[in-house]
Amino acid sequence: MTIFCSHCHRPLQAETSCLPRRAKQAPSASRPFRSTKSASKARRDQINVELQALRSLLPISAQEKERLSYLHTMALVCLRLRGAQLFPPGLAPPAGPALGTELLSLLPGFLLVLSADNKLVYISENVAQVLGLSVVELLAQGDTVFDILDGQVGEDVHKKLLLAQEEPGREVTFVSEMRTSKAFRLQHGGNRAVAVCGRFVALSWPPSPSSTAFLALCTPVVQSPTDGEAASQDDIFQSMHLLDMTFIDVTESVTYHLGYHREELVGQSWYSLLHPEDADLAAAQHRAVALGAGAGPAAGTAVLRVLRKDRAWTWLRVWARRD
Repeated sequence: MTIFCSHCHRPLQAETSCLPRRAKQAPSASRPFRSTKSASKARRDQINVELQALRSLLPISAQEKERLSYLHTMALVCLRLRGAQLFPPGLAPPAGPALGTELLSLLPGFLLVLSADNKLVYISENVAQVLGLSVVELLAQGDTVFDILDGQVGEDVHKKLLLAQEEPGREVTFVSEMRTSKAFRLQHGGNRAVAVCGRFVALSWPPSPSSTAFLALCTPVVQSPTDGEAASQDDIFQSMHLLDMTFIDVTESVTYHLGYHREELVGQSWYSLLHPEDADLAAAQHRAVALGAGAGPAAGTAVLRVLRKDRAWTWLRVWARRD
């Protein structure tokens, strides 16, 4: 079968044409080649510039800014942003952040402010005196209160905070070990037990999660003496009990801690001094010691609230053993 060209009507072979063939298209000018390595470096450089700009806005000294890593910079910036959201510049500042260094040093602990979703909003500078970590170093642990607490009590603390949030103004208290510096752990054999006492406060009306904050005072609990470390008589008192926890003897230093004289306590029950919310924990410690669970003085260790003679509650770290 003969095939004719539709233009000149000449016979053609298959798959040919008399039309001028298009010249091979010259390769288009390719986009400038940019390696993945170069792109990554450019992104890092841009991030560094932005972080340096954020660091320059932080209300801290130039020396402190120079020591900030990028992680610490971001943690501190996020803390400031959460604080600005809860306490806008147009409002009067809260009592906590306005406290001066001299006044903070007189407190028995450090101040802590949390948002409704348990994010850290404010930590007073004197936290270093309690935990051995600065505010920036503590923020490097994470941005929620659970990141700075012992993970074993996270569920209990969460329940306490939910209860406080449901009833703004109601005071809640919990004790937990908080993360500390390596030097502190080496000296004391572990992290530090801290009693946290606070309540949720509505910063505006009507209250909403975005305008509610948990304000708390975190007070350190006396550490138990480590092996080879002699306990100061100013830090402890010792007592002896019958199996039902009735006092049969107590050292005179109890007066310094609780206000009672020895004669006032002998014959009384240990449970008569305990806070009702700590009775179950004390009973569990009592059972563990009575049954001989564990070994050594730390076998029955607990942090409890005890009633002082002046009717105030004080936190004590209690370690017991059965002789």
